[in-house]
Amino acid sequence: MSAPPAGRRPVMTDIARLAGVSQKTVSRVVNNSPQVSEEIRARVNAAIEQLGFRPNMAARALVSRRSQVIGIVTLGSALYGSTAQVIGVERAARAAGYSTLLVSTPDGHAESVSSAIEQIVDRGVDGIILSEPVDDWRLDPALLRDTPLVSIGSRSLLENQIVVGYDQQGGARRGTEHLLALGHPSVSHIAGPADFPDSFSRLRGWQEALEDAGIRPPRVLHGDWSSRSGYEAGRELAADPRVSAVFVANDRMAIGVLRAMHEAGRRVPEDVSIVGFDDIPEAEFQMIPLTTLRQDYARTTERAVGELLHLIHARERRPQRIEYVPELIVRSSSGPYRG
Repeated sequence: MSAPPAGRRPVMTDIARLAGVSQKTVSRVVNNSPQVSEEIRARVNAAIEQLGFRPNMAARALVSRRSQVIGIVTLGSALYGSTAQVIGVERAARAAGYSTLLVSTPDGHAESVSSAIEQIVDRGVDGIILSEPVDDWRLDPALLRDTPLVSIGSRSLLENQIVVGYDQQGGARRGTEHLLALGHPSVSHIAGPADFPDSFSRLRGWQEALEDAGIRPPRVLHGDWSSRSGYEAGRELAADPRVSAVFVANDRMAIGVLRAMHEAGRRVPEDVSIVGFDDIPEAEFQMIPLTTLRQDYARTTERAVGELLHLIHARERRPQRIEYVPELIVRSSSGPYRG
């Protein structure tokens, strides 16, 4: 049971010889066939690890008629959520033995998304993860007839589509209710871009929380998700002594608001309480740690890839929404109303 000659890449016959099984059994283990006992599977996997064997993906694709590639369509953006979703999908796919093909769109518009999906389908991927803040777009049904698709975060359910994501509206409501429970008579809001579905959903959650409490929502300010836009909106709010609480549509803008309040001499949280959204890594390490709504992107991307792999192998397609509620993380930036 010797290793292959030095310099030669190990092949299935080497694994079979070392494990004491047939080459066909090695092939079954490599292709995750259920027709192998756990004892034999463990022995073959130990031989694979010992020899450093890597399956020939091109050969496997010919046999299985699968490319072992998952396509990702995403917005061409450096925003935390978009980046975290791509990284999460890549890691989950790699852990399942798949590589990924990434196509980003310049604007997230329906035409761009359709074009990106068409590019990926033409490359022969086994399935597609749509990581796009896009709603109400339309695709030619023939485009995805033979290519499973799972969407992360979209509100729309297309035919046979599975959506995995977080309840943006419910999360915003929870953040706003947290500030109202602290006694604040009202809560101001800095929203994201008006044409972003997540921005709209978070705005609606804020509005609902105030209206249900019998409070007329104040005028909404809009940013572009950047810290600078949050800072500019924060300066406007800091000049209004009636403002005692602010729910901000993402953490980067909330960090800008923290700076604006500090420069205006408004103490956080003694004078103004601030709640963000996302729980980006920097939120915990501000001079005043930020209260925020946490979205666990590793959780949603792992679930999305798992659902896609089920579609690829089982070909079971049923519309389904798998939705999680963002977790309220209370830190130092929110406190009781002091009048």
